[in-house]
Amino acid sequence: MHILIGSDHAGLELKHHLKEHLKEAGHTVTDKGTHVKESVDYPDYAHAVAAAVSAEAGSLGIVICGSGNGINISANKHRGIRSALAWDPEVARLAREHNDANIVALPARFITGPQAVAIVDAFLSARFEGGRHQRRVQKIELDQR
Repeated sequence: MHILIGSDHAGLELKHHLKEHLKEAGHTVTDKGTHVKESVDYPDYAHAVAAAVSAEAGSLGIVICGSGNGINISANKHRGIRSALAWDPEVARLAREHNDANIVALPARFITGPQAVAIVDAFLSARFEGGRHQRRVQKIELDQR
């Protein structure tokens, strides 16, 4: 699976931890930045990941900032993107199964490396259930109503 990943400075260390795990699991990983420890603006990296996920069918994304909120909000500005903030594996799994999320946002200041791995693994292994959830997901895009 092709995974696009991006973070601001607060998520840099966690991003590197996840990249290694994902590569060891056999995934192709594209790092959309940041690559520096100095303060940067999270929307830049959210937009880079979201644009790439939107353009490549079947790809998934991971975005990381301190709280997970800002980068999540930014990613969700893109058509076709359903980014979900997850702080535990169950939330991540449900985001894929019920909301057809294609990006998971992580709060680097509130989870550990092992917790992040468990969240990402749950997100990647889950599949959209469709059914009653399909009509709900279709209502997310405002111009489709």
